[in-house]
Amino acid sequence: MFYSKMFIPTLREVPADAVIASHRLMFRAGLLRKLANGLFAYLPLGLRAFRKVEKIIREEMNNAGALEIKPTVVIPAELWKESGRWESMGESMLRAKNRLNNDFVISPTAEEACTAIVRDELSSYRQLPLTLYQINTKFRDEIRPRYGVMRGREFIMKDAYSWHTDEKSLDDTYQIMGRAYRRIFQRCGLSVIPVKADSGAMGGSGSEEFMVESDVGDNTLILCKACDYAANVEKASCKADFTLTSIEAAKNVASNTPSIEKIDTPNVKTIDELCSFLKTDSKCFIKTLIYRAINVELDLSDAPGCAKLGRKKPSNDAPAVYSEAFFAVAIRGDLDVNEIKLASILKASEAELASDTDVSRYTGAPVGFAGPVGLKSIPLIIDNSVTAMSDAVTGALEKDVHYKHAAYGRDFTAWMIEDVRTVKAGDKCPVCGGELYTKMGNELGHIFKLGNKYTLSMNVTYLDENGKSQIPTMGCYGIGLDRTLASVIEEHHDDAGIIWPLSVAPFHVTIVPIKYDGIVKEKADILAEELSKKGIEVLLDDRNERPGVKFNDADLTGIPWRIVLGDKGLSQTPAQVEIKRRGEKESVFIALETAAAELSLKILNELETYK
Repeated sequence: MFYSKMFIPTLREVPADAVIASHRLMFRAGLLRKLANGLFAYLPLGLRAFRKVEKIIREEMNNAGALEIKPTVVIPAELWKESGRWESMGESMLRAKNRLNNDFVISPTAEEACTAIVRDELSSYRQLPLTLYQINTKFRDEIRPRYGVMRGREFIMKDAYSWHTDEKSLDDTYQIMGRAYRRIFQRCGLSVIPVKADSGAMGGSGSEEFMVESDVGDNTLILCKACDYAANVEKASCKADFTLTSIEAAKNVASNTPSIEKIDTPNVKTIDELCSFLKTDSKCFIKTLIYRAINVELDLSDAPGCAKLGRKKPSNDAPAVYSEAFFAVAIRGDLDVNEIKLASILKASEAELASDTDVSRYTGAPVGFAGPVGLKSIPLIIDNSVTAMSDAVTGALEKDVHYKHAAYGRDFTAWMIEDVRTVKAGDKCPVCGGELYTKMGNELGHIFKLGNKYTLSMNVTYLDENGKSQIPTMGCYGIGLDRTLASVIEEHHDDAGIIWPLSVAPFHVTIVPIKYDGIVKEKADILAEELSKKGIEVLLDDRNERPGVKFNDADLTGIPWRIVLGDKGLSQTPAQVEIKRRGEKESVFIALETAAAELSLKILNELETYK
C-alpha cells in the first residue's frame, strides 16, 4: 500500500479535549475523527488496527465453541418491557419511535434481543448448551462521554450469550470464556487484571471483570500484596476487624456495658463534629444513613414499615418489584457504605441517599441525628462492623441529641446483617489476611452468570428428558472492541507516538525512501513487493516529503518495523538498507538482497507467538 493512496491525516497539535494518551495519539496518528461529542469515525489506518482486534476476538470465540449471529441494532421496545428494563435502564438508553408510533430501543446491550431469538427456536434439552455471539454497534447516552473511544456514546462490542440446562453446564462455559478472554488480551499485547465484580444492571450471580491499569480509570481495583486476590471496589470484601457470631454473644458482651444514656449535642451532626465534641475516635460511633432503593425485587412483606408497600406485578413470570422503598443502614463511623453492594443485597436497580425530607419523615429528626435505637418505621440493615460495637455513640432520633453506651443486641437489633462496607487500602485481605492496596483501572471485558433473570422474565422454556417444561439458565460475556484498541495504545506508546504490538498493527512494515526517485524508488518497490508476497503488510511512504517528516510520521503511527532506503546505503557493496524496530533506539544495516527474507522471518515468527 502506497502512503499517498492512503488517507492518514496526521496532526502535529494535540486536540484540546484529549487528556489521555490513546485519545491524543488516535487523533494525531490519523486513526480517528470526531463527529460529535462521544461519536467517532474510524479512518483507514485506525480501522485496519480495529479489524485486527476484531479478528482475534472472533477466532477465540469460534475456538471456544460460540456461534456468530448478527441481530439488529434497533430492538422492539416490547422485548425490553418483557425483561423489566424498559424503565430501569434510565436515560442512558436511547428510545425511538417509528412512523407508526411504535417504540424501539437503540441497543445499549443485547440480552433481550438474543434471548428472544433463542426463545422462538428452543424446544428441547438436546439443543443445549448453546452459545451465540455478535460483534455489533451499541449506543448508550453517556452523561459525560470522555477519553475518546474509551468512553464514547456509540461503540462496538462483542457480546456472547449461553443457555444451559443446569449450573454445571453454565460453569463449564463460564470457565471456557474466562480462558478465551485471557488469550484474547494476551494476543492483543495487553496486561489485564481479572477481578471479582458486581453484575450491575445485567443481573446474575458470578461475575468477573478484565481490567487494565490506568491513571484515569473509571474503576478502583482492590488488590492483595500477599496473594492473588483482586476485586472491583464495588464487589471487594475484606477481613472483618471483629464481629460477633450470634445475637446471644452480643447480649453477653453488652451486659458489661453501662446502660444507654442520652446526651445533649447541640448543632453537632457529623462524625467529625462528634469526634471533636466528645473528644473520641470515629470508630466509637455508629453512623446511620437513610437510603432510597428503586425497583426492589427482595420480598419486604415482613420488613418493618413495609406492610403497605405496593409491588408491581409484571404480566409475565418476572419477579414483582417495589418501585421505591426506604432503608436505614448502620455502619461504624470510620467506614463508608458501598451503595453498589447495598443495591445488590436488596436486588434493586439503584440505591441512593434519601432526600432530607425523607430522612426526617422516617426518623422524626433532622439530618444528622439518625440512629438504630428505637428506629421502627423502616427496615434496618447493619454492617458486620456494627455487630462488634457494645459501647457506641449514635443518633437518638431527636434534634441535638445522641446516645452513648449504645450496644448491639441489647439496645437494637437488625432486620438484616450484611457486608455493606466499602473496602479501602490498608484493609486486610479476606483470603489470606494480607494488606490490600488500590489501583485505578478500566474495564475491557466482563463475564456474568446471569441465571434465569432473562429466561424467566421473557418466558423461555424447553422440554427436559422427562418431557417436563424447564427454564434454562444463562451466561453473558462482553468485550468492548474500541476500548480494547485504545487500551493497547495506552499500554504501548512513548513520547513520539504509538508502538503497536505486531498482532494488531495496521501494517507490519513501513518502507521509507529518503527520496522516492530513481534507483531508490526502484529498489523500494521491489522490496515492498517481495515482503508482500511473503504475507507481510507493507506501507510504502512514496510522498514527496522531507525525511524528517516521514520519520516522525512513522514513529507517530507506530508501525512495528521501519526500513529506510537511501542513495548512500544502496551505493555500497553489497547494497544496504537500515531497519529499526519501533520503540528501540538503535537501528541496524542489513543487505538489501536478504532484507525481505530476514525481516519476514522475524515478523512471521513473532506473529506465531500471538496465536
